[in-house]
Amino acid sequence: MTKIYLEPSEIGKLEEAAEYLRDKLLIRLLFHLGCRVSEALSLQVDDIDFVQGIVRIQHLKTRINLACPECSARLGKSHSFCPKCGVAINTMVAKEQEHRRIRTLPLDKETLKILKDYIRRGGPVNRKGKK
Repeated sequence: MTKIYLEPSEIGKLEEAAEYLRDKLLIRLLFHLGCRVSEALSLQVDDIDFVQGIVRIQHLKTRINLACPECSARLGKSHSFCPKCGVAINTMVAKEQEHRRIRTLPLDKETLKILKDYIRRGGPVNRKGKK
């Protein structure tokens, strides 16, 4: 059977092999928080509470809801007729809905220490090159 996960010892080897502090920090965040790469990369300094040792991860997901063009009843992808008004569905109306959720997760002392060091050294830079 094929293994599809990394053991803690293998994560340690990845950390040791990381040449840059940024890479080591990213490995630690992904492993210790169990967050997605996009969530780790979107973290801001304001998301970290160094006193309590926690990080807030905002999970933003866009959902597309399909609706009947006549009565706006919610439809599934396979609907041929609207269950509410009975109209034959040729084209559905797509409505985007943002779903936000904030997870609060504890950080271990070593990861907090690395985060502080990373920020102190110049830390994160946004897409426009500003700190």
